[in-house]
Amino acid sequence: MFYFLLVIAVLLLGYAAVLVSFVRRGRKIPPAAYLALAGLNGLILAGVLAWAVAR
Repeated sequence: MFYFLLVIAVLLLGYAAVLVSFVRRGRKIPPAAYLALAGLNGLILAGVLAWAVAR
């Protein structure tokens, strides 16, 4: 379970870096990007809650 959370966290950081590069180039962040960020955050939250309940 820990490795799953670690992989999702790395994906989230990479995705955030891509979005920051978009903003630095002067592009607007597409609305679907916010949904993807919310989905990754939801996966992390669900994983942490499942890990906490399993303990």
